[in-house]
Amino acid sequence: MSIFDERESRNEAKFVLDAKKEFQSEARRNKKLGLWAGGILGHEGEDLDKYVVSVIASDMEEAGDEDVFRKLRKDLDTADTRVSDTEIREKMAFFLNEAREEIYTDLPNA
Repeated sequence: MSIFDERESRNEAKFVLDAKKEFQSEARRNKKLGLWAGGILGHEGEDLDKYVVSVIASDMEEAGDEDVFRKLRKDLDTADTRVSDTEIREKMAFFLNEAREEIYTDLPNA
């Protein structure tokens, strides 16, 4: 194997690892969002667990974060909460940063 092949192989492995960590970070962010919004909506116990799963699953509808945002917006509107779009987006960004820190700390070489 040439140096170029080795370099390409390392780059591909790093890309796969980074993609895995980003996927895990987004899933963890969505769990945190589900717990946050579920708390506002008054969910507890098993209902909260089901709600968290529904938030995580909503991220599979399309690429990007808009599917999660729309779910949260709809659910919070249905419950007549006073949560703004800005607050939802701030929570999304905050929880994603927090999740990335946790994932990159938990899985430095995995």
